[in-house]
Amino acid sequence: MSKLLYLVLIPVLYSLVRYQFSIFRMKSNIDANSAELNDRAIDRLNRKMATALGVSRIDAYVFEIEAVNGFAVPDGRVFITRGLMNRYRLGEVSAEELVSVIAHEIGHVALGHAKMRMIDVAGKDAVRIALGLMFLKIPLVGNLIADFLARIFATGISRLDEYEADKFASGLLIKSGIGTAPQKSLFEKLGQMGAGDGGVAWMMDHPTPKDRILAIEKNERNWGILA
Repeated sequence: MSKLLYLVLIPVLYSLVRYQFSIFRMKSNIDANSAELNDRAIDRLNRKMATALGVSRIDAYVFEIEAVNGFAVPDGRVFITRGLMNRYRLGEVSAEELVSVIAHEIGHVALGHAKMRMIDVAGKDAVRIALGLMFLKIPLVGNLIADFLARIFATGISRLDEYEADKFASGLLIKSGIGTAPQKSLFEKLGQMGAGDGGVAWMMDHPTPKDRILAIEKNERNWGILA
């Protein structure tokens, strides 16, 4: 029993404490470095999606970081990054393409991924620590093996979440009259930028843009939209 306590319960308790601290630090950082997204074309498209969802409005925010990305947080807010907003301002990304990112992040919120991802981080920590203790006796490579196995544990869940959020976004975009063309064209652009391509696909947090487009088209065929 003492060995079980050492290998499982202690890592879990440590990870829960770290989880709470991460939530506090993340919220503080986001609040200090973000502002409400205010753009006429994007607001118009957001209103279409709000109508389709049966809500009064969709609030989106810009987070001040140069990476091209979008994300949702456990309290339900959705964000795009300054890097993506800059691409939009330069005309490299259309309003519809940018809104497809917002639709995707709404999907993460609606499907509960935003909250679960923070729990997954704690779970990954617990798994990594427990595995690290198990492989402690293997010289030099014990921690590397533990980290590798923990990454496999986490990335499979993350990639499935991305496909589910893409599917939600496709349905929302279709219902809003925007359609999936901007969603797919954005993934094509991300592929050309190198965002998401390269590396070992099954070890990536996000599926490749090509695989995401194929999954969207499969959904459309299942819905009778794409021949």
